[in-house]
Amino acid sequence: MFGYDYVVIGGAKPFYERFFDITSSAGLQAWAMSSALVGCIVGAVVSGLVSDKYGRKKALLGSALLFIAASSGTGLSESFNVFIGFRLLGGIGIGLASALSPMYIAEVTPSRIRGRFVSINQMTVVIGILLAQIVNLLIAEKVPDGASDSFIAGSWNGQMGWRWMFWACGIPSVLFFLLTFFIPESPRWLLKVGKPEAAFPILEKIGGSVYAQQETDNIRASLADASEKADFKALLNPAFIPILIIGVVLAVLQQWCGINTVFNYAEEIFTAAGYGVSDTLFNIVITGSVNLVFTFVAMLTVDKWGRKKLMVFGAGGLTLNFILLGSAFFFHLKGVAVLTLVVTAIAIYAMSLAPIVWVVLSEIFPNRIRGAAMASATFALWVACFVLTYTFPLLNKSLGAAGTFWVYSGICLSGFIFIAIKLPETKGKSLEEIENILTKNV
Repeated sequence: MFGYDYVVIGGAKPFYERFFDITSSAGLQAWAMSSALVGCIVGAVVSGLVSDKYGRKKALLGSALLFIAASSGTGLSESFNVFIGFRLLGGIGIGLASALSPMYIAEVTPSRIRGRFVSINQMTVVIGILLAQIVNLLIAEKVPDGASDSFIAGSWNGQMGWRWMFWACGIPSVLFFLLTFFIPESPRWLLKVGKPEAAFPILEKIGGSVYAQQETDNIRASLADASEKADFKALLNPAFIPILIIGVVLAVLQQWCGINTVFNYAEEIFTAAGYGVSDTLFNIVITGSVNLVFTFVAMLTVDKWGRKKLMVFGAGGLTLNFILLGSAFFFHLKGVAVLTLVVTAIAIYAMSLAPIVWVVLSEIFPNRIRGAAMASATFALWVACFVLTYTFPLLNKSLGAAGTFWVYSGICLSGFIFIAIKLPETKGKSLEEIENILTKNV
């Protein structure tokens, strides 16, 4: 749902912009693309409060209901403001799900396979992205090369096609809602709120009675010295500030590295490379397929190579790639050359920053502040994503595609340096062991 709802708008973009007559306004185009991200920011903020008070499961159910409402309402919109309102609502669902899903998975998974399992979260996001791209391609009728805005606005694509792209989102929304009833509550949250009788059977089902007892003892020990209520004020504890900084910087880097502009602004990027609307929709499916394949690579390597190596590779690889991609636009290269560099960038991102940032965020925050800290990092991620999405048309207009991607390369280089210096390796360690490592010097 996170992946589908976030990316479906990219395929609908050439058509709803003509329907609402906003093609001449870069500001309205940017607001249409980024409005859901404002909702994401709200969802990320409340995720910590809601999940700490009501549990991870109920919060996930709430996000599923928001997805159902948003997919229905967006497709029914007859005015631009109503369209924006439902995009905001769907964004709240994305913000909740993006914070809660990796946190929940980390809390129920044994340390030896936790990286792989948290990467499953990213894999399903990528599957959602690819499904949205395929559905958009199947729904859209072929657009003749050189078709005018008025022709597209009056066509089936401009009147109904973009609506069906959003309505199709309702099918996985309902499945998400129904299937969430079958998952258990997080045992760490249950112990945190004083329900060991409910937590122990869940841990026992995960790893057996010995594992359940060890995990219960470890979790209780990590919570024993919690003198503060686990809210946002606790994040100001000097022991937690360095950890929070790592989480926030990585969350911002995942967005400001620039790769998500390929999904949201594929029309502009591929048009600059000489492709038409229908060819662009097909190219988007290619990028989504590569995204999925290399997410599997990340799942196979995250618990073998470690988090830090993959993160260093990702930031360094994107730095070089965006220098080349910017140069390709600068020298007016067209077609396959640009597509190859875009696909390579997505491959690097998919096996590194995309899934591994979520793995690290789900691991580094201590038990007693995990909800608030995860909400803070996810809040920073969605603010960064909003800034990225809103500013791309403005940067593209003022600096051109070449200058824009060179800016992203500079950001990736800064991230490379930060990761190399500040990020510890968390491979193979329990959440409690990671907490001890990160707080021992404070």
